[in-house]
Amino acid sequence: MGFEQAQALYDIVRSDAQLTRSLFRQALQDPQGTLDQLVAIAEAKGLSVSRQEIRDYLNDSADDATRQWLIKARGGL
Repeated sequence: MGFEQAQALYDIVRSDAQLTRSLFRQALQDPQGTLDQLVAIAEAKGLSVSRQEIRDYLNDSADDATRQWLIKARGGL
């Protein structure tokens, strides 16, 4: 269930260019805060996903663009 919830969260973020840019900028300054923000977005959308499930999803299932983002923001994720 966690994988599906994390996938749904990723789809929500990816579909909103402004949100994606905002999270990217935040991740460069505050990676842990970005995870908190992602969990809050998930909760607001009725999804149940943990920080660890987000990390696992990004590490295992991310596309190439997301992997490049992770390289830049890797410090706290």
